[in-house]
Amino acid sequence: MKIVMTMLVRDEGDVLDAQLRFHLAVGVDFVIVTDHRSVDSTREILRVYEREGVARVIEEQSEEYRPSEWRTRMARLAATEHGADWVFSADADEFWWPRGASLRDVFAKIPSPYGIVQGVLRHFVPVPDSEGPFYERLVYRLSPQAPINDPTSPWRPVRKLAHRASTTITVGPGNHTVDSTSLRTLRGWYPIEVLHFPIRSGAQLERKGAARSAAAEKFFSESFQAAAPGTAYHAVAYAAASEGTIDELLGSLGVDASDVPDAIERGILTEDRRLRDVLRVVEGMSVAEANRAQLELPQPSVVDEALFAADAAVLGEADMIRARRTLDDIDARLAAVESSLPVRLERSLRSVVRRLLRRARPGAPDS
Repeated sequence: MKIVMTMLVRDEGDVLDAQLRFHLAVGVDFVIVTDHRSVDSTREILRVYEREGVARVIEEQSEEYRPSEWRTRMARLAATEHGADWVFSADADEFWWPRGASLRDVFAKIPSPYGIVQGVLRHFVPVPDSEGPFYERLVYRLSPQAPINDPTSPWRPVRKLAHRASTTITVGPGNHTVDSTSLRTLRGWYPIEVLHFPIRSGAQLERKGAARSAAAEKFFSESFQAAAPGTAYHAVAYAAASEGTIDELLGSLGVDASDVPDAIERGILTEDRRLRDVLRVVEGMSVAEANRAQLELPQPSVVDEALFAADAAVLGEADMIRARRTLDDIDARLAAVESSLPVRLERSLRSVVRRLLRRARPGAPDS
């Protein structure tokens, strides 16, 4: 079995090396990366993995931001040129933690009729003013008691998808959706936790939001209006970066250290040091050593399973809310269309035509 991870990155130097080492150590065989105009250390990091033969990098210099097109291209390349059996599209701030010994172990258990499986995004919240590498600082995971419905929040419950290799697959902008006519989705089971670290520092949040090109500004503005999962909060960060209010935004999204014990006691936060422990093991390895390591991860306890089930249930509730919101939007659009002048004129014309047809029938009255 060959597992290929694809990524779309821009200025992710603070997290990228850890992300790549982790996935190579838990079952990923090869990585395809599209680098969109990075100006930090991202490109230098990627060169190391290219030289080791475990990565292919595609550079995109266009000002226009086309995430679905680029993710789809990588997913299809994984199938056509890199011999993939399974493919998943990750972000640099995501760590795909298998609920089994390894990613290979999890994917091997997927029944053959199914080609798409779902992972639950589990968010880690920042503690402002803490220091050190992100994985040493961000060890508190949000355990939402109910769906967070604010589309501008980075803590919304959403799913991510992995799929069998396909030459016709289409991947949505954030890998929250894939379109396939041949692959069936395995529903009701989430074999992967996607450990998510979207906000790691004020400087990183500012970089995330400060998309300077007109094309990026247009994309994030449209994302805000569409409330697409994983994109609307980028618009908020963009606005904060433009207005010089990043520190205020970071404070509103993080949790004060003094509040952590109470949040844990109330079940809002869970201390989770699993990623920290693994990265401490692989950080001293070379790329080749990480690729050969094939670490077997600890299996979840009964308590872990219960907490995971609770988060998955919240995701299900969030999906129902999104479905209702979509239906309400469709109803509103239909009402607007039906009340528009062209539709009313068409209805009037149909009425006139029906009357003329009745008059034209043999024996019909002239009036």
